[in-house]
Amino acid sequence: QVQLVESGGGFVHAVGSLRLSCAASGRTFSSVIMGWFRQAPGTEREFVSASCRSGGSTDYADSVKGRYTISRDNAKNTVYLEMNSLKPEDTAVYYCAASRRLFYSGSAYYMTTAYDYWGQGTQVTVSS
Repeated sequence: QVQLVESGGGFVHAVGSLRLSCAASGRTFSSVIMGWFRQAPGTEREFVSASCRSGGSTDYADSVKGRYTISRDNAKNTVYLEMNSLKPEDTAVYYCAASRRLFYSGSAYYMTTAYDYWGQGTQVTVSS
C-alpha cells in the first residue's frame, strides 16, 4: 500500500507559479513510478506529468510542456510539480498517483489505469 498526500495548491494570478508536493508513505518510494493528473469541473481526469523511479525519465502533456517540471526526492519520499507561467485553463484539482508497474514506458503512464494509488487532490485556481 502507498498513501499519498498532496499539498501546495492555492490561488494564483495568471503567469504566476506554484509548487505542488506529494508525500508518500507505505511502500518504498523509489520502487514506484509517479504521476500527476488534474481534473477540472465537468471534465475527465487528464494526464499532466510522470516520472520514472529515479526521476531520470519524465513525460509531460503538451499543454504543460515547457511550463511544468516534475521532480522527485526519493530520500524524502516526495514528488514535486513545479508550475510556472500558469494560465486560467490550468485551474483544476491536481492529483498525484503511484504505479507499481515494473517498467517505465512513457506514454503508457498517460492513462489513469496505469496507477494503483491516488492522493486526495489539491485545488489550484488561476485567475486571469
